[in-house]
Amino acid sequence: MQLFHEGYNCCQSVALAFSDVFKEREGLDEQQIMALASGFGGGIGRLREVCGCVTGMTLVAGALCPAPAGSPARTENYALVQELAEKYRQENGSIVCRDLLGIRAAQKESPVPSERTAEYYKARPCEELVGCAAGIIASKLSES
Repeated sequence: MQLFHEGYNCCQSVALAFSDVFKEREGLDEQQIMALASGFGGGIGRLREVCGCVTGMTLVAGALCPAPAGSPARTENYALVQELAEKYRQENGSIVCRDLLGIRAAQKESPVPSERTAEYYKARPCEELVGCAAGIIASKLSES
């Protein structure tokens, strides 16, 4: 949640919270994780589609359960992603950014990110959603 408050997008915030997992399993550092996750904020580039917190969990799932091309591990990876997304949906009612933000039907938004002000943080549930997603991943890791 602190990472989101520092200005990282929702996907970056979730993924960076597990930078140790990426480092240990994939050899990625924080700059690489930040870069890979950068386009997934705002429901993928502010399109308000799949919530960036969910895409962040999906990136972490890739580090936990990599699935190279043609690998039977793909089924295991997809099952993990579906499990994480369903837990998020159960806790928040949706995995779609516009639904979570209460935005009516798909409307074109500017690619310019919203300014992070005190009002922004009061009006948006994103910081709490980042915490929820990170909690789901942390729970999954504790099962291992």
